[in-house]
Amino acid sequence: MKVQRSSRAIAIIGGTGPEGAGLALRWACAGETVIIGSRDSARAEQTAEEIRQRAGANAQVSGMENSAACAATDLLVFTVPFAGQAALLKQLQPAIRPGSVLIDVTVPLAQSVGGRPTRTLGVWQGSAAQQAAELVPNGVSVAAAFQNVSADALNANIDADVDCDVIVCSDHPNATHLAMELAAKIPGVRALDGGKLENARIVE
Repeated sequence: MKVQRSSRAIAIIGGTGPEGAGLALRWACAGETVIIGSRDSARAEQTAEEIRQRAGANAQVSGMENSAACAATDLLVFTVPFAGQAALLKQLQPAIRPGSVLIDVTVPLAQSVGGRPTRTLGVWQGSAAQQAAELVPNGVSVAAAFQNVSADALNANIDADVDCDVIVCSDHPNATHLAMELAAKIPGVRALDGGKLENARIVE
């Protein structure tokens, strides 16, 4: 199946981390326009330059502070650790465009001092994605996806496929479609419709 290029830029909030940078790399290689979002615009641009070097001279990748990245497009991919999810979403509320789609990649894991995940955390709303849906402005569609895609696989040899199923959960058909479309742009990834957003608690 031939995947069409998206008509909008993809802003990856928290895009300097391994998961966000890996997704950015794969989408840049697929010809997408990608914005790396970070608390530090200089760090975001540094990551964008590293991705451009790997993805090729024609790669359309830029770096911005998170608020500017949200304001620049209506397709957002949220890849920050669970511990910072709620606070950052509250901070970014004024910058998120009405009608945006937010794809939440958050996994509610506790981490040890060395950064290794130790256990899953209970989320009052049911899942990290449902928490995100409560915190985004009205009219913003949330989908949960990409939680099980390995950052190591995404950042490895870009000529190698990423052999993985991506289950997409959302209450909004347009958000499901967009998330599945983005998944299909990564060679080797198979996109599956996981039903309603409440099912994200199982996927996470």
